[in-house]
Amino acid sequence: MKNYNNKIFFGREDIIDENIKEANEDSKELEEKPWKDYKLHLVVLVIIIIAEWIGKREIHLSDSVSLIIMPLLYSMVLGLALVLSKRFKWISLKQSRIAEASMLLFIGPLLCKLAVSSGQSIQLLFDVGPALILQEFGNLGTIFFALPIALLLGYKRETIGMTNSIGREPNVAVVIDKYGFNSPETRGVLMIFIVGTVIGTIYISFLSSICVSALPLHPYAFAMASGVGSASLNAAALAPILAYFPELSLNIEAFAGFSNLLSFCVGIYLCIFVAIPLAEKLYNFLEPKIGRTRSDLKNIKENDDKEMK
Repeated sequence: MKNYNNKIFFGREDIIDENIKEANEDSKELEEKPWKDYKLHLVVLVIIIIAEWIGKREIHLSDSVSLIIMPLLYSMVLGLALVLSKRFKWISLKQSRIAEASMLLFIGPLLCKLAVSSGQSIQLLFDVGPALILQEFGNLGTIFFALPIALLLGYKRETIGMTNSIGREPNVAVVIDKYGFNSPETRGVLMIFIVGTVIGTIYISFLSSICVSALPLHPYAFAMASGVGSASLNAAALAPILAYFPELSLNIEAFAGFSNLLSFCVGIYLCIFVAIPLAEKLYNFLEPKIGRTRSDLKNIKENDDKEMK
């Protein structure tokens, strides 16, 4: 096991060095002229046209539960298929890096729209009062739900990094700073970060759609729940809610935007002072009782011990 550019890799160092070199060259080119990749912009435009042409689809799972599939989901699936496919030579990892770097720029108008909606409904937000802050503690529920499952699957201290948050950039930084880069806790939070980056928006879009149709909660509650501290996940979760309650769209956007801002700002302190200590205590309590041993994690630990020696 070796460390390259603050990342952990196993095996094939020659391929790793070559990929890192290509990534650095692409990043330098991206910083200079990212707008000149016309093929990528054309492909994105075609994907958008196809997704909007398919439009919103509603699938009835039962008499009271339905699933709304939004064009955003089609766009993500089509984009992922193009990157993974070997037939389209002009779409590669380089274009994926360009799209990733442009994500914040393109999601800016959505953040501005949510901010304007929050400003227009500021009195309503004040009327809600402490509920907006207290709903942040709902994020701790994932620790009690996910940590036992991770232990049953055979993970060890990785569960602390995996379950203390949704594993976005601020949470990754907190875990690395507290436990160190080569720690099992960091491996755990990086797993969630990678999984969340690849399928997080798809998953939360489905989850939001099912919860809205199945749970008898107020639309504002769903709006606040969609503000998890990530702009892309917030947008994916918000789309089905707006589709179910179009007459409340302005207030729903206000609650979602404000809740997302609170989750990003307050959530980091909740993670440091509450979530991580709680995950550690729950791990120490449950691991001797329900913990299991996985051979692959055992091999990783042995490799780490050898490197330390």
